[in-house]
Amino acid sequence: MTQQANNPLHGKTLETILNELVTYYNWDGLSERIRINCFISNPSIKSSLQFLRKTPWARKKVEDLYLEYLKR
Repeated sequence: MTQQANNPLHGKTLETILNELVTYYNWDGLSERIRINCFISNPSIKSSLQFLRKTPWARKKVEDLYLEYLKR
């Protein structure tokens, strides 16, 4: 359990992470940083979550960007 204490992603849902990133970067800024279609073409939280939950490499990119965002 102590491993999670230093993990900034612990306790954060993917939806929370995505909402914070969209609030900070907006969809255009997010699509510039992570080039995936669900952020470029008619983006929404719901469709992005569906894609990210099925696509581990894309979810990792979102989580990595979130970690960078936390350092700001």
